[in-house]
Amino acid sequence: MERRSSIAKDLREAGLRPTEQRIALYRLLFANGHRHVTVEDLHAEAIAGGVALSVATVYNALNDFTDAGLIRVLAVEGARTWFDTNTADHHHFYVEGKGEIHDIDSDNISLCNIAVPPAGFEIANVDVVIRLRPVGR
Repeated sequence: MERRSSIAKDLREAGLRPTEQRIALYRLLFANGHRHVTVEDLHAEAIAGGVALSVATVYNALNDFTDAGLIRVLAVEGARTWFDTNTADHHHFYVEGKGEIHDIDSDNISLCNIAVPPAGFEIANVDVVIRLRPVGR
């Protein structure tokens, strides 16, 4: 019960109401360290864990978590979107054909000659995605 109240506290501090669904999804997201998930992946995990909710509920909760700064969005391939529990600055490897995403520490990439943003804007973040495929393909 202590973990549940801790999650509820985390959600409240992020400005979110700690509903049963959000608590269950938060627990799934953050139980085993940083990870990358899609709505469909998390929905399947929830169902397998006995949490009855719709895909729309998962989608809305993940967007709420993103808006609250608890996770971030990764748009890597077409319309498929991943959510990343690691909100620190870092970059990604994407394995084509497998849909796998792996973190790259931002210290391992050097960026230079970044475009100057238009007047009235500032750069909020730079996401580098390096696409991988098996050798010989």
